[in-house]
Amino acid sequence: MKDVATLAGVSLGTVSNVLNSPHLVADATRERVEEAIARLGWMRNESARQLRAGKSHTIGMVVMDIANPFFADLFTGAEECVHEHGFSVQLGNSANTPDREATQLNLFEQHRVRGLLLAPIGPASAPIERLRRRGIPTVLVDRISSDLDCCSVAVDDVEGGRLAVQHLLDMGHRRLAVVGGPADLQQVRDRRLGAQTALSETADAASRSLLVISTPRLDAASGTAAAEEIAALSDAERPTAVFAVNDLLAIGLLQGFVTHGIRVPADMALIGYDDIAFAQSAAVPLSSVRQPRSGLGRRAAELLFAEIDDGDAGRPHTHQQERFTPELVIRRSTALQLVS
Repeated sequence: MKDVATLAGVSLGTVSNVLNSPHLVADATRERVEEAIARLGWMRNESARQLRAGKSHTIGMVVMDIANPFFADLFTGAEECVHEHGFSVQLGNSANTPDREATQLNLFEQHRVRGLLLAPIGPASAPIERLRRRGIPTVLVDRISSDLDCCSVAVDDVEGGRLAVQHLLDMGHRRLAVVGGPADLQQVRDRRLGAQTALSETADAASRSLLVISTPRLDAASGTAAAEEIAALSDAERPTAVFAVNDLLAIGLLQGFVTHGIRVPADMALIGYDDIAFAQSAAVPLSSVRQPRSGLGRRAAELLFAEIDDGDAGRPHTHQQERFTPELVIRRSTALQLVS
């Protein structure tokens, strides 16, 4: 900074203002300082500056599975908002592993991120309380939790599961299956509950059945394995329609059905959840329950910055729990014809 000040013929304070409060500096002076910075190739040590100020310009984000396009889209929406606020965002992937989630959270805590966006695997009360004691506000993403002292955003997964199975029932299907797990994930439990709710509310519920198949993960390989399990059933036991609790499972199911000679949708209707880009471009375009993926990420980041701003201004902050409504998207994997 001294070299920049000497070359530009200004004080150290003027250089600091150009970097931090350029609106306080006359245009001609600011241009002279910026030219000196460019000629010297100087770059300030942002880490040291933040350490002195005691405030980071980094937001942390931990998701369950970055290999799932849903979370990639979630991150994209959050990143847009973070960038608009002049911050950067660092991504951590828990890979659906509690120990790895704890490690990611510890790393972000050590680096004193300014705030955190968390798509938790399980109960989030303990880590949120610890982060709060560190002065790190946290927003839950893809999870509503009104009993925690934080903001959260999610889609109404019970309604989403109900929409998916109601569509299959409306198509005339009587033997249905819901595929997805592990069951300790709140999203899985809610989508299953919605499926069961749709079945229980139909007029002739007693004459219809819902087979629940749990999977170890929410990925395509688990879907392929579930398709093999379904294909092994007798004609009398085999469902004619399947609701997969996410699109990766649905894509795996579709691949497995093709391998076993089960035609979609002629022999088996199939609907997924999330409406990722691959759903529309699958060999048989998949019906799905759409979530506003990037919108969820953006809104979560907006709530986080509102809490950060309130804290900086010494204002009380009111936590918000925002639940988005899912949308049914019908494509060829369910819409061939009514089942007799």
